[in-house]
Amino acid sequence: MDISSKDLVTVFGGSGFVGTQLVQLLARRGYRIRVAVRRPDLAGHLRPLGDVGQVVPIQANVRNVESVRRAVAGAAMVVNLVGIGFERGRQRFDAVHVAGARSVATAAAAAGARSFVHMSVLGADPAAASLAARSRAAGEAAVFAAFPEAIVLRPSLLFGPGDSFFNLMGALARLFPVLPVIGGNSRFQPVFVKDVARALLIAMEDGVKRGRIYELGGPEIETYRQLLQRVLAATGRNNPLLPIGPGLGKLLAVPMGLLPTPLLTADQVIQLQSDNVVSAEAQREHRTLSAFDITPTPMEAILPGYMWRFRKHGQFDRLAV
Repeated sequence: MDISSKDLVTVFGGSGFVGTQLVQLLARRGYRIRVAVRRPDLAGHLRPLGDVGQVVPIQANVRNVESVRRAVAGAAMVVNLVGIGFERGRQRFDAVHVAGARSVATAAAAAGARSFVHMSVLGADPAAASLAARSRAAGEAAVFAAFPEAIVLRPSLLFGPGDSFFNLMGALARLFPVLPVIGGNSRFQPVFVKDVARALLIAMEDGVKRGRIYELGGPEIETYRQLLQRVLAATGRNNPLLPIGPGLGKLLAVPMGLLPTPLLTADQVIQLQSDNVVSAEAQREHRTLSAFDITPTPMEAILPGYMWRFRKHGQFDRLAV
């Protein structure tokens, strides 16, 4: 693909965990990047990732069709990374994952964008018990209906500095003497955030077949309990793990869901009961990281680099023999 500094890319949700990594890669490739976010004033950290004026945050909300159209005007490529883990106010699963995804894909097609990449999640399924998982699957269908040549990426649990899982578990291990385990036998396949960002870039540049769903997982498959044990080992802690059934988990989710940023919701309890790994079908059809020629990064290569801060004595615990 011929890369030109005149190429404009619009990244919806580009100020988040994955988006920040993707914007940096795009800037290094010479693209002009328009980062469409609800709060541009909170996206200033993206500007230094490129040259002066190369990265421009703008206001857009996937629930507002007109703002979406303005954001994609003139863009050669469009990426949608917008997603929510819980519902609050007008941020509902259907509004963001389905209607929002449809609006972005429709606007990208109308604007003549040559590629559209949509990030979903592993576990998206129209028959899932989880409302979030069902909405993700409906969003994928809406995207393909509006932009048939779109590429959808479904990553498993993401890890890397600033992630929302391992950092949270490390903080909880530091705060509480016991860690609850809900769905301890469910399997996950954590994938490094930079591997996902690279896959997004390759997809945008037509490095893989269009009109397909790709499932992205790391090299290790571990149960939820094993992941918590990994957190404890990385933080030098020995908190007991307390198994909790889904019924009690949903009761615990009620008060936790009232926090400004919920630690747990009833829908997340449901999600924790299901495996979150790359399917055998995706492996057979070469719809994994191998399609992008990316060797997945193991957790051990990355986690120690940022989990040390949850040790009792921080980085100095690393000096212990």
